[in-house]
Amino acid sequence: MSTQHNYRATRSRGLMGPVNNLLEQWIPSAMTFALALTAIVILLALFLTPAGPAEVVKYWGDGLSGILAFMTQMSLILLLGHILANTGPIRKVLIRMARIPSSAGAAYMFVFVASAVLCLIVWGLGLIAGALLAREVAVQGRERGIKLHYPLLVAAGYSGFIVWHMGYSGSGPLTAATPGSFLTKALDGQVIPVSETIFSWWNMGGAALVIIVVAILFKMVAPKRDEDIYELPANVGSEEHVEVQHVISTPGDRIDASRGLVFIFGLILLAYLVIHFSSGGSITLDIVNWSLLTLVLIFSRSVLQLIDLTKNAASNVGEILLQFPLYAGILGIMQKSGLIAVFSNGFVAISNEHTFGVLAFISAGIVNFFVPSGGGQFAVQGPIMLDAARQLGVDPAIAIMAVAYGDQWTNMLQPFWALPALAIAGLKMRDILGYTTVTLIGSGVVMMAALFLASF
Repeated sequence: MSTQHNYRATRSRGLMGPVNNLLEQWIPSAMTFALALTAIVILLALFLTPAGPAEVVKYWGDGLSGILAFMTQMSLILLLGHILANTGPIRKVLIRMARIPSSAGAAYMFVFVASAVLCLIVWGLGLIAGALLAREVAVQGRERGIKLHYPLLVAAGYSGFIVWHMGYSGSGPLTAATPGSFLTKALDGQVIPVSETIFSWWNMGGAALVIIVVAILFKMVAPKRDEDIYELPANVGSEEHVEVQHVISTPGDRIDASRGLVFIFGLILLAYLVIHFSSGGSITLDIVNWSLLTLVLIFSRSVLQLIDLTKNAASNVGEILLQFPLYAGILGIMQKSGLIAVFSNGFVAISNEHTFGVLAFISAGIVNFFVPSGGGQFAVQGPIMLDAARQLGVDPAIAIMAVAYGDQWTNMLQPFWALPALAIAGLKMRDILGYTTVTLIGSGVVMMAALFLASF
């Protein structure tokens, strides 16, 4: 169970002080943000499109259930990532990793890099493990007498999310690589293999450069004076999952408490994945989830532990599940009223084959404020950008990754996906937003450069 801490009792100082102080006053909770964005989108649809009040309300209501399948996939990635991050083997690795940094500057850089690498593998794992690692590094630093600014550590852990759409579990490029997906029509029935998106030289190079640049920036913005450093409170230790003590008195209880059942099914699911890939199967969102579930089953000690870990993880997924229909409603308004086309086409109209990627990236970053769901955003913006790319003679892979980059980019300001990490850390978005703004600026420059270079 996480504990909320007040890091705003003293006015922030240092390089990011003015930004932090401004954000502390004006940034609401994520739920309030979702409701406010719904109202803004309704007004924009009324003023910028032909839709009338009754139509907009209908678009919103019809849209509430519009992405239920994707909601399940995304929530399952987060749930399984949280469970996996809290299994014994992974927690032991995280604790060992937390002992590696020997100075404050190295700690901030280390937490960010480790989180980013994990997010490139599976974003659900990286999102949760990054928060757990930030907390554990704070504990280890305190025990070794290293003064660490806890909000900056948490910001570093969450900022690893800035590269998630460039990696293995990126929903946009995976959808484009899946036959029969909602992007198939826009691609004239073809697919874009991940070798041209995720594993392209410019995407892999861009991801590496983002990690390097942002890691250096985190060291640069770290508080230099002791009075500017807010450490993890002395009464707070590691975020340990406390297992429920179950009474084992029947044969059924002993089966539940044994490792054999979950381990065997973990091996069966592993065999399925081997068969899938050996027969030419592609990487999809479902396959990413089954990969996570395989590891969860293999690393869990028993069915009872798996149940306990699931209950613990579900508490962090709940608020996100409640907000998903609100963003789906926003999606419905933007899609059916034509509002998203107004936004995107405004950028497309002033672009050419070399500037298209950058402008599409900015457009996607703006849209992500209203629809903070990579797959949901691709459902409406992907076809528009692919059609524009075709007209301009731009490689469709650039259009796909431009939207992917924009989606991950403004997550540094949009609090939606920060909720589970903040719940673990015991902080609020306003406590870290000044630092994630630094991530936004540094990564944005690199991603725009990568898209511009890719156009040649």
